[in-house]
Amino acid sequence: MVLGVDFGDSRTGYAISDSLELMAHTLEVFHEKNFNKVAEHTATIVAEKNIDTIVLGFPKNMNGTIGDRGKKSQRMAKTLKELTGKPVILWDERLTTVSAHNLMNETNVRGQKRKDTVDQVAAAFILQSYLDNKR
Repeated sequence: MVLGVDFGDSRTGYAISDSLELMAHTLEVFHEKNFNKVAEHTATIVAEKNIDTIVLGFPKNMNGTIGDRGKKSQRMAKTLKELTGKPVILWDERLTTVSAHNLMNETNVRGQKRKDTVDQVAAAFILQSYLDNKR
């Protein structure tokens, strides 16, 4: 199975593939700002869910350059590989949060529920994009 991760400054969204690695499903949002706690929580999910591969959203600037968030994601990828021993794939996440917000608009999700849902949905978009590309 594959874990999709939308790593954020204060919330990290998670999505998981089905056993055939065809479909992404939202999993949870972890509310935490501490880098190491996010890494440890992610490693726990990997162990509990028997994850084979981690797909970590890789925020690039629209011109393809890597900014501070991208560098932080690269650091997280390295940390997760060290903690889990699993392959970590950095996956271009440009516009996934925009897509998640568009879906929230279409389904009329508002307020706190929207904040809690958008990161999971972004993780699912990241993961589904990877799964589709892999086929």
